[in-house]
Amino acid sequence: MAKANKQEEPWISRIRDSLLDLQYGTIQIVVHEGRIVQIDRTERTRMDALVPSSEQKKTYKA
Repeated sequence: MAKANKQEEPWISRIRDSLLDLQYGTIQIVVHEGRIVQIDRTERTRMDALVPSSEQKKTYKA
């Protein structure tokens, strides 16, 4: 793998920072003419992770 040059280092740092606390989601890197021009981060919240495990097992009847 090639070493990053000085122009690439800020982007690598930003990508790493975007990944640090991401549990569920995506990081999209947009490249234009061979250069990174944008980083999009979409974070998802898993609802099953917010409900206590004892509540998940209950079934409700209408």
